[in-house]
Amino acid sequence: MSNAPQTSDEPFDPRNVPIKPAATVLLIRDAVAGGIEVFMLRRTFSAAFASGMFVFPGGKVDDVDGIEEIAEICDGLTDAHASSLLGLANGGLAFWVACIRECFEEAGVLLARHEDTGDVVRFDSPEVESRFNHERHNIHDGSVALLDLCVAEGLRLTTDDIHYVSHWITPMGEKRRFDTRFFIARAPAAQVPLHDDGETIESFWISPQEAMRRAHDKDLMLMPPTKANIEFILPHATTDEVMAAAAKVGTPQTILPKIKIDSDGRVIGIAMPGDSDYDVL
Repeated sequence: MSNAPQTSDEPFDPRNVPIKPAATVLLIRDAVAGGIEVFMLRRTFSAAFASGMFVFPGGKVDDVDGIEEIAEICDGLTDAHASSLLGLANGGLAFWVACIRECFEEAGVLLARHEDTGDVVRFDSPEVESRFNHERHNIHDGSVALLDLCVAEGLRLTTDDIHYVSHWITPMGEKRRFDTRFFIARAPAAQVPLHDDGETIESFWISPQEAMRRAHDKDLMLMPPTKANIEFILPHATTDEVMAAAAKVGTPQTILPKIKIDSDGRVIGIAMPGDSDYDVL
């Protein structure tokens, strides 16, 4: 069988596309001029999924995210509790770990605290920033595990301050499908997020109001889950307000959009749960 990448014109059976678990995190901070900002990345135009779209840091949940040893350095959250929030029998904690790992790989932000002091990790010296940036790339290429870095640096993951807020599944009909859990976390004060110039080509902080305005003007390409999560933080004026609201979500409703196709087989839109035509698609 050929290993050549599948082109957009090649036929495929949508019923056989695997649904991969994924985790995404909204990093938020209080803006200097008031209100809040969320960190966003733009995916490379060569990406197989969501090319050129503006997204939050995130990606697939890897096997290494769910190993027992890493659970021992997760603060304030057990696998049993995490799994209950996600509606899973087990393995839920891996989604929190994945969003931390992906946030570090893609944006260079490590959501962790020092084991001895309880202080959130700071990259406020050139030496520390350089060392962690080096480890960021090592974790991305698999030569170092997040667990190894935490053990070496005496760190614990701040899973107690990361809240699960929404659950989206890619609609049937897409060639790549993800079962994605969205989380919200407070951005560490002394870490500067940056895109990786690999999977992502642009990064910036933006207010939810500006993001929605630019999306309306077709200047900011957002997928429905991204837009919906920006709408979640839109009413709030501070990170404290957002985090308080996020902590109250509990287990959100799973959202599975459906693709609308015309008589010629062309995609003409997306139907959401609650739409008049959703149940008949």
